[in-house]
Amino acid sequence: MGKKIIAWDLGTGGNKASLYDAEGHCLASDFHSYNTTYPNHGWHEQKPSDWWNAVVESTQRLMQKTGVDKDDIVACGISGHSLGAVPIGKNGELLRQSTPIWSDGRAEKQSAEFFSHYDETRWYNLTGNGFTAAFYTAFKIMWYRDNEPEMYRQIDKVIGTKDYINYLLTGRLCTDPSYASGCGVWDLRRWCYSDELIEAMQLPREIFPEVVPSTQVIGTIKPEIAQQLGLGDNVAVVAGGVDNSCMALGAKAYKNGRVYNSLGSSSWIAVSSDEPLLESKVRPYVFAHVVPGQFASALCVTAGGTAFRWFRDQLGREFLDEAKAKGVDEYDLMTAEAAKSPIGANRLIFNPSLGGGMPMNKSYNLRGGYVGLDLIHTRADVIRATMEGITMGLRSCLDALKGMTTIGNEMLLVGGGSKSELWRQIYADIYKTNVIKSNIDQQAAALGAAACAAVGVGLWENFDRIDALHEVVSCAKPIPAHAAYYDELMKVYNRVTDDFCDIGDMLTQLPESPEN
Repeated sequence: MGKKIIAWDLGTGGNKASLYDAEGHCLASDFHSYNTTYPNHGWHEQKPSDWWNAVVESTQRLMQKTGVDKDDIVACGISGHSLGAVPIGKNGELLRQSTPIWSDGRAEKQSAEFFSHYDETRWYNLTGNGFTAAFYTAFKIMWYRDNEPEMYRQIDKVIGTKDYINYLLTGRLCTDPSYASGCGVWDLRRWCYSDELIEAMQLPREIFPEVVPSTQVIGTIKPEIAQQLGLGDNVAVVAGGVDNSCMALGAKAYKNGRVYNSLGSSSWIAVSSDEPLLESKVRPYVFAHVVPGQFASALCVTAGGTAFRWFRDQLGREFLDEAKAKGVDEYDLMTAEAAKSPIGANRLIFNPSLGGGMPMNKSYNLRGGYVGLDLIHTRADVIRATMEGITMGLRSCLDALKGMTTIGNEMLLVGGGSKSELWRQIYADIYKTNVIKSNIDQQAAALGAAACAAVGVGLWENFDRIDALHEVVSCAKPIPAHAAYYDELMKVYNRVTDDFCDIGDMLTQLPESPEN
């Protein structure tokens, strides 16, 4: 009994449906994965139909296994991965069955052409869009215009990932400030679309959706959709927000100076502030917060958890078979194997940039790899080096952010990577800071979405309840000798990263294989 909320965390790897009570406690969750395809170099696509199927399947299973009365569900909220470019036609139809996701860099030519006549630093300082420019929605729209003109002419709106789900739920095409701030034409300080940028890109203003507050009720779930999901009538749909900002809210980073570390498919360190952290060389990426007047400023490793998953899928498939046979998690098996290797993985270094470089790197053409491979190296060394490499990539982000603002001696970890005790200790040693795991861990983005819904329908007056929901589960403290060793290893890692940028530039100059 009592009012409850459904929250969806639409991530890069799948959707998590979670059930919350009115006080913000997570009662249960269910996860449904989907695939990313890579049809060309730099192209990263997903099917919006897969997102919707994942929402339906996870919600149905959640309702079935909890046995909750469907009429107790009063609202839903959603967090979605950023920089989506979902084209919706003038008759409301989906115009492209597979669409580029946030890490898709196909619009490199379009961004380069734009910055040949528009100052890139001015663009960054207006938008806070610190990822590689080609990732941002406006440049993907320009790619549609240049490469798929027939489809482009049919577009009414281009919307984001979570906005597509909200559209199917309600029939309303809209977004919120946090998601809009990653579209490439959002004026970060004025919290509105920039007419100057839209005109400079020669895009129709109407192609960008209406913007409403993250806590606004945008409608109720359509009756036929409610039946499909297993929900009752009159469920309020709240706009929700982009994953970075929802996760920041759920991880307590919704007040000035608070910081957290997300360990998901992409991995990042983010700081909440009442002023955006803008620096044209390091280029933190900044999103408008779901909390009015706040900003989430971050740096990331594009392929954090994805790099670890790549190892599992390409080099460690035996762990999948063993996990299935034993009924355990394959990542637990992998980290148990990694624990057999000493710190520094016997002088093996991994750079995790499998998804390309970031603006803080010398080149976007940066790609990952192992350095120092020797006949002495074992499977355990390779796994540990992978874990350490992802962490050292994030240490580079942390060092850059520390040069811009004050960050305390404590880091809250959220996301799937926070489950591993070994990895938490690696983070503590490499960061040289206390690493906190709370009871929220993998639920941060979902909690942020649920909180938006709770405020939106009046169950909560504000977001202050979130602090009370967090309970410390563990605290990993840096071991001085390990921290000193990793400081030396970081010098090598940074050199490797720079060298890999140069090598990546050389690789891009090679012609396509004659067998292609």
